[in-house]
Amino acid sequence: MPGIFSKPGIAQESARRNRIRRAASLALAMAVVGVSSFADQRITRDSRIELIRGLAHEIAVVKVVLPRGKRGLFLSSQGQIDEEKAKSQLQQNGVAVRSGMPVQITKIRIESNRILFEINGGGKKGKKWYQRIQIGVGSATAPIVPDSPTAAYGSSITLTFPGKVPDMTVEQVKAMLVPVLDFDRRSPTVLYTPSVPPEIKKAIENHQVIVGMDRDAVLSSKGPPDRKVREVRKGVEIEDWIYGLPPHVLFVTFEGDTVASVRQH
Repeated sequence: MPGIFSKPGIAQESARRNRIRRAASLALAMAVVGVSSFADQRITRDSRIELIRGLAHEIAVVKVVLPRGKRGLFLSSQGQIDEEKAKSQLQQNGVAVRSGMPVQITKIRIESNRILFEINGGGKKGKKWYQRIQIGVGSATAPIVPDSPTAAYGSSITLTFPGKVPDMTVEQVKAMLVPVLDFDRRSPTVLYTPSVPPEIKKAIENHQVIVGMDRDAVLSSKGPPDRKVREVRKGVEIEDWIYGLPPHVLFVTFEGDTVASVRQH
């Protein structure tokens, strides 16, 4: 009887050892793949946070024309602008920002092999939240604000890399963006074309805000606000840009894209 069960026992032990070897080989292969993938993902979490903190809301002067729309401009990490894509976007969507104008980076998204910079709110368009509100009784309802689409005047810059996004500092990324953005140009008098009224140029030079300025002029004069408050008054969208803290607070009120009033408290 013992001889009858000896062969199956050896076969089972051999099969068990083979399974262990295969499992060990698979685990080793998965570990190698995991280490390789981790090595390719070069940018660290801390670097991502620093890039977003250091570049979000930064103001720069555009060196080239930025097309309107979600795609915007593509720039390689070697400093090459994708001229073909830019030309196509300009033909389809028109100009969002002309060369020599100040812009603000309003959002940053870091992906595996590229960094997307949203410029002046990006190229998305659609209804405002309050344009979706309707009032009425039963099925007879009407919007509280006329249903007119909101135009998109922003753009985007996509910085592309041949591989994974590497570990970089804020200054290194700014250096890569030099072909399209100038972060060092501080003289307000050269930011605008001759068509800009002299009184607005003078206000920018003195870091003041006056009625009639547009958002770019206010950003050039005072920088980004500490807070923004939006509301609708009589069907018109009003936005307050608030600078400073009590007892010295500056309220800049926009109706559309133009400063309607300036109040110092």
